[in-house]
Amino acid sequence: MGANMDHAIKEVAERIRAVREDVGLSVEEMAKRTDVSVEEYKALEAGQSDFSFTFIYKCAKACGVEITDVMEGESPKVTSYTVTRAGKGLPIVRREGFAYYRLAPQFRHKISEPFFVKIPYSEEAMDKPLHMASHEGQEFDIVVKGCMKIYIGDHSEILHPGDSIYYDSSTPHDEVAIGGEDCEIYAIVMNPNGQGGVPEYKEHVQTRVLTNVDKAGLVHPVAEKFVSTTTDEFGHLTGIEYHNTDTFNFGFDIVDKVAEKTPDKLAMLHVSNDFTERRFTFADMKHYSNMTANYFRSLGIKKGDRVMLVLKRHYQFWFSIVALHKLGAIAIPATNQLLEHDYVYRFDAAGVSAIVCTGDGDVTTHVEGAVKQCKSVKTLICTGGPRPGWHDFDGELPAYSDKFERTEDTSCGDDPILMFFTSGTTGYPKIATHSHKYGLGHFLTAKYWQNVDPNGLHFTISDTGWGKALWGKLYGQWMNEAPVFTYDFDRFDANKILPMFAKYHITTFCAPPTMFRFFIKEDLSKFDLSSLKYAVVAGEALNPEVYNRFLEATGIKLMEGFGQTETTLSIANFVGDSNKVGSMGRPSPLYDIDIVLPDGTPAKPGETGEIVIRTDKKVPCGLYLGYYNNEEKTKEAWHDGAYHTGDTAWRDEDGYFWYVGRVDDLIKSSGYRIGPFEIESVIMELPYVLECAITAAPDEIRGQVVKASIVLTKGTEASEALKKEIQNYVKEHTAPYKYPRIVEFMEELPKTISGKIRRVALRESSEKQK
Repeated sequence: MGANMDHAIKEVAERIRAVREDVGLSVEEMAKRTDVSVEEYKALEAGQSDFSFTFIYKCAKACGVEITDVMEGESPKVTSYTVTRAGKGLPIVRREGFAYYRLAPQFRHKISEPFFVKIPYSEEAMDKPLHMASHEGQEFDIVVKGCMKIYIGDHSEILHPGDSIYYDSSTPHDEVAIGGEDCEIYAIVMNPNGQGGVPEYKEHVQTRVLTNVDKAGLVHPVAEKFVSTTTDEFGHLTGIEYHNTDTFNFGFDIVDKVAEKTPDKLAMLHVSNDFTERRFTFADMKHYSNMTANYFRSLGIKKGDRVMLVLKRHYQFWFSIVALHKLGAIAIPATNQLLEHDYVYRFDAAGVSAIVCTGDGDVTTHVEGAVKQCKSVKTLICTGGPRPGWHDFDGELPAYSDKFERTEDTSCGDDPILMFFTSGTTGYPKIATHSHKYGLGHFLTAKYWQNVDPNGLHFTISDTGWGKALWGKLYGQWMNEAPVFTYDFDRFDANKILPMFAKYHITTFCAPPTMFRFFIKEDLSKFDLSSLKYAVVAGEALNPEVYNRFLEATGIKLMEGFGQTETTLSIANFVGDSNKVGSMGRPSPLYDIDIVLPDGTPAKPGETGEIVIRTDKKVPCGLYLGYYNNEEKTKEAWHDGAYHTGDTAWRDEDGYFWYVGRVDDLIKSSGYRIGPFEIESVIMELPYVLECAITAAPDEIRGQVVKASIVLTKGTEASEALKKEIQNYVKEHTAPYKYPRIVEFMEELPKTISGKIRRVALRESSEKQK
């Protein structure tokens, strides 16, 4: 048997040499085309080692002949029919241990390639990394004996005799025999062009996914008292459980415990606007938050009080918010872009009793004007030096003790500790109220989405006035004992920020698509981004153009996530997931998420509906308590056992969600339901488009038509010809009925303080122009 096999190998090797010479290819050229070294190729052509099927396929392809020509020395001849008796297929070598028999090798012009495959059972194979393969086209497998577990991308199925599966074979896949015996299958491989020949195989070895937190090997993680997660055999996140939530207080249970465990571990590297560097350890954070808690208590701030924090990215924000958690007072983060009337509304709506704010700019002036109109605000505290009528945070803090003990009355669990004003794209901002459990909800945000590294440095760019700052600058990062980087800048400048990645060795990064859009406008090759290992994006839908440009420049895939002021991260492309460009990702196991139609029934794959979080079985950590002092708005959003997000999406067959728009943003034109995001993504591909918003405009015939409001890049002239070019581009790259019948060029788009486009203003403008 061995002598016969050696003889057969030498015969195939001789045929490879002969056909190579016939077509005039050198050994070096052939080695390159078959993806082996010159030395390896010489050994194979000399018949000194067995061939893989992939190698033979590549040889045949390189020389323009059939595989059968190489394997058997003659071309396929049969064109009517051919029978392959049991056990008589043409054996090929593709994978160690597996037996492959090519069926119908003599049939000419096949539109598919049939195989009989024997998959050996092995307990060891269950513990080894998956040997994934992919090839263009489609495949149909039928199990005839034993049981098989097939992995396709992130999915797996168990098949028994008589079961079959049809799938896109360009997705990495693998087969494993289970149940204690070998498995036999028929596999029919179909080329995408409908012609004979087996497509080229590409091999992928799938190992268990490890997050950076897993790789760090934390000893006795402080978070393990409160949270535990489950993963599948490949490390993909599948579940999360919480413990001891009723007593949880982030200040005492996380900040102080990490300080006790590793007092000298870096908690935050802070760079001020003038580039002054400050390094705060966890011991420092415990020290200063205790001092701040005592300081605030001396000023009359107590449990349940509402305290507004307008601190930009000042390091005093971290002292203050942790102190307020320890005190049990309710923190209300707010942006320094607010004006006097904004403060009046917020002070009255939330019943604010104290404010801690920056001394920069006109913030204190606007606050003082608002305080004269509001009776609730009693305490004014300011950073940056003394100011008449204000307490001097920096000057007065050093006088207070750094001892602040937990008591039986300490706020925890379901007690409220946070209030966020929503973006207010359609009216006055509502106040989303969160409990201590909100921080627990961000454990997944940091570990499984941002992939923070306890031995690295995480940078979330957000200002502390927005909810995203608490997604990326505090809770989840410190629960995973990972340090954060903060740059306290006034104006975004990519040329100042990008050099910081190398200087401070930033390893993970989070920003909204707008920031990445600014980045890719720069020549990224000028900057050293080699320290960056992982990047995520949230805050608005990500256009594929931004994703692809950043990937080209850095080699890093932007992993999109989705959540709201009312929630923590709820849908995401998690660590290890197959990242589908443009997709929001898949639901977090923290939430019971569905897509529902207007009648409340679940949407089928491909159907657009509203994203909801079901709460009939339990209310998850991270979901808000309700809108403060607004039961009507709370019931509008949270009813029938579900929180209604107001965002619409559709789900594909793999469970990935694809964003469409807000419920109010859907365009209904001539019976079609059109989402704005897909059209915006297409228009954003045009190099002269800086920003774009798609809205509905009234139309007597169609009811509504698609309108594009576009901001052009500097130097681009608006014209009727350009409008026509944009319309034609959309027609060519998406369904024709979706093209914008109206195109309006604008100097800027109307936006909220948080930078979100006010589509309602654009719709109102269209109504007036009717």
